[in-house]
Amino acid sequence: MSYTTTLLAAASNGTEARVDSAVSGLSTWWNDPDTQQNFVTRPLWILLIILVASVLQWVLNRLIRRGAENAIKNPGSGVPFRRGERDVDSPQARSQEQRRQARIRTLSNVGRSAVAIVIWVWAIMAILDQLGVNVAPLVASAGIVGVALGFGAQSLVKDFLSGMFILLENQYGVGDVIAVNDVEGTVEDMTMRITTLRDIDGTLWYIRNGDIEQVGNNSDRFSVARMEVPVSLFADPSKAADVILDAARAAAQSERIRRDIIGEPELLGVSSFTTDHLTYRVTVNTMPGAQWGVSRFMYEQILEAMQEADVRLPGSEPTLVRNDPRDKITERGPSNDQ
Repeated sequence: MSYTTTLLAAASNGTEARVDSAVSGLSTWWNDPDTQQNFVTRPLWILLIILVASVLQWVLNRLIRRGAENAIKNPGSGVPFRRGERDVDSPQARSQEQRRQARIRTLSNVGRSAVAIVIWVWAIMAILDQLGVNVAPLVASAGIVGVALGFGAQSLVKDFLSGMFILLENQYGVGDVIAVNDVEGTVEDMTMRITTLRDIDGTLWYIRNGDIEQVGNNSDRFSVARMEVPVSLFADPSKAADVILDAARAAAQSERIRRDIIGEPELLGVSSFTTDHLTYRVTVNTMPGAQWGVSRFMYEQILEAMQEADVRLPGSEPTLVRNDPRDKITERGPSNDQ
């Protein structure tokens, strides 16, 4: 009995010794400054960095979004736009307001993307520093790589800068009809690097923003429908001018194009004079991009009015045929003998 008790006591003492040894080793490991640094301090700092970056991004995104909403609701909040865009409550003004709002939303998206890039690049660098990675060589390498890319990718940087100024200056937007680099078409998409155009034949053109030296916008504020109406030289000029102007004014009141017309049609007079006809020029201001449809319809109405009023068109005048004098048969006059 005593022998068994002695064995149990020895075993118990051995277990307690091992437990004490394990606890002592764990305590020593936990109290080690390196352990505290790796399992407590660094994780807490990394968590704090991620939390600060997330909160900072949320705050800045909210400020950018709220600024964009205020700019959309209040046109006078410092957002640049052209003179006369909000003078009256007209279809023209509403069209320009839609373009302005679309531009503000695009700039807002670009601003939020830039904020996210800057914040999370800083966060990644700070986390690497907490993990013991020396970020100084990385920063120096990034600077060298940046310089190399600056020399090797100058065209790419130029594209991005040009795209930024196109957005800031509101030169054109999606849906506008523009002419650039001998290509004319409708803007289907635009990014910081390229502008995508669809021409009248359906061809999709990709134009780098850095290659755009000059651009003509056919959809900015208003467009002008210009008609060149030829009239025969045998027609009465005053009558032809009256018929053309009356037909243009009547066409402007048609349901088909009345919503696309901004002002009254104007007869500017004779724009050209040739050996067989003269040309009258008629113009009318239209909604942006509506000039071609208005011109086609007005041409039809002017032609019908000229036909009804019997105003001669080039090619409808009688043809004069001159015979060679040698082939001419002269009538014999009265005889002197009579």
